[in-house]
Amino acid sequence: MLQRIHFISGLPRSGSTLLAALLRQNPRLHAGMSSPLAGMFGALMGEMSERNEFAVFLDDAKRRRILRTLFDEFHADNAARVVFDTSRAWCARMPAIADLFPEAKVIACVRELPWIIDSIERLVQKNLYSPSSIFNFTPGGTVYTRANGVAGADGMVGFAYDALKQACYGAQADRLLLVQYETLTSQPARTLEAIYDFIGEPAFPHDFLHVDYDVTEFDRRAGTPGLHTVRGKVKAEPRKSLLPPDLFQRFAGDAFWNDPQRLPEGLRIV
Repeated sequence: MLQRIHFISGLPRSGSTLLAALLRQNPRLHAGMSSPLAGMFGALMGEMSERNEFAVFLDDAKRRRILRTLFDEFHADNAARVVFDTSRAWCARMPAIADLFPEAKVIACVRELPWIIDSIERLVQKNLYSPSSIFNFTPGGTVYTRANGVAGADGMVGFAYDALKQACYGAQADRLLLVQYETLTSQPARTLEAIYDFIGEPAFPHDFLHVDYDVTEFDRRAGTPGLHTVRGKVKAEPRKSLLPPDLFQRFAGDAFWNDPQRLPEGLRIV
């Protein structure tokens, strides 16, 4: 049985892999790229619903035990004292997380949306002979069609953004910490200090000069080499955007966490 579990969620291309690479330097902790657990959780929820004629044999107590066991068994071979499971979907599952794991916290990685779109486009243009799973391996299109696709309600950015807002304004916001990509890359020590304080774990001397995380085969099969690669020193790298100015501006005002007037009281941000 897991001793403790927490979650990494939030927006894509916002530092979750970098954060996991740092956390896993601590032998007490385990973290990694997105796991299949969130998808399995959703599939089980569907199969245990009334659409299944055998749901008559299930009540909420059994559903709860089954879902809790899913987490325990998935991470059963992990010896770390604390496990972080990663998925953009966890922000949409805050009520269930609070019920199944009363002590669990959720770290939501966020980033200015134009730079998320830019990061995705940069990967596409870098891997120009390898159509990406992000766009169902469909070649062609333009920066505009790709941006519209990922920003839609069912897109990888749009869904995560809506889930993030649901979590920030929901009843479980007290177990949420927003970690800004800009802070993580420019002030990693401050960021990790805030995270350890948030989850109630002792501080650890991380190495911010030598960070490594690589799942080359997964990224290759996804048609997006470099999607989860982290190497070298943690640092902010200013650059010029690849997006046309009008497209960049379309998303420029969406970072609600930068506006104190739009934030729920008590929401923690680093």
